[in-house]
Amino acid sequence: MTAEEYKKYYLKGYQTTVKRIVIDGQSITFYDNNKKLQADYTYDGYELLTYDKGNRGVRFIFKKTSGDAGAPSYVQFSDHNISPKKASHYHIYMGDDRAALLKELENWPTYYFSDMSADKIKNEMISH
Repeated sequence: MTAEEYKKYYLKGYQTTVKRIVIDGQSITFYDNNKKLQADYTYDGYELLTYDKGNRGVRFIFKKTSGDAGAPSYVQFSDHNISPKKASHYHIYMGDDRAALLKELENWPTYYFSDMSADKIKNEMISH
């Protein structure tokens, strides 16, 4: 790809309006633009995905049980790991259609722990 094509690819990939997510037990609060949405979620299984390039990934899925109507019905976490390992960031997919979220491969909002420094995040993104 050209430099411009890479830029377009990553701008689309990282694009999200949800700037912050706070997880406290089963409660997830989303800070979406100027809105704060909260809901409770329960574990709804996981799916192993095999991508066109042959690599695999896993999505851990949570289903909304109560909360704000505008909060997503499903939240799917991906950390690039098939087996248990500490993650340095997560791709978090949010929406109302469980199956459609599993097919989302062009937009992968990425979230880091709030206590990570800017330099650590920068280095993590470069090595990603």
